[in-house]
Amino acid sequence: MITGTLINAAAVIIGSLIGLLFHARLPQRYTDILFQAIGLFTIVLGISMALKAEVWILVILSLIIGAIIGEALRMDRFFDQLADRLGKYFGIGSGRFNEGLLTSFLLFCMGSMTVLGAIEEGLGGKPELFYIKSLMDGISSIALASGMGIGVLFSVVPLFLYQAGLTVLAAQFGSFMPELMITGISATGGVILVGLGLNLLKITQLRILNLLPSLVVLVLVTFLYLAF
Repeated sequence: MITGTLINAAAVIIGSLIGLLFHARLPQRYTDILFQAIGLFTIVLGISMALKAEVWILVILSLIIGAIIGEALRMDRFFDQLADRLGKYFGIGSGRFNEGLLTSFLLFCMGSMTVLGAIEEGLGGKPELFYIKSLMDGISSIALASGMGIGVLFSVVPLFLYQAGLTVLAAQFGSFMPELMITGISATGGVILVGLGLNLLKITQLRILNLLPSLVVLVLVTFLYLAF
């Protein structure tokens, strides 16, 4: 059931390892310019995704409610503590590790291709979208790991859990997922990516992790919107 996700994870691992070979040989000024390029790309990608929203009020409500939930749970603090432990274990700065993991996971998983691919495979079809996504993510992970280091490699863990979970859910409820929900998830993820890009460019210091519950809230408010 999760063949596509396994291939996607393998592509990210291979791409990250190749990128890490380049990362070890890159002077700091090249790493800095790669960060800027990734930040700009993230903002443009986020805007293009966000503009696909069909009912903006659902996205706005989801972001507001999700932000409150994320702040109450202090998801950023938990993630920072985990990154700090892993960073110390591997002898790297937790800030850079944190940035690499979070940036890669969001870029790999926030698009509608992730949701549509999970539905395709969950409903018993060939995971062709995940094959395409694997190629794209594998190439992207080379560039990401070149600039951000080993955190990109570790993003394969949340990527696998997220995509595998979506595929299992799609196997149970995929036929009931309306297009409005899929575009809403993509648009909400796009807004989060814009914030992430601003952080990468050091323009802001938004607590992006505390916005992630918005994706779950979007699913709930979409069901309520369609029901009433």
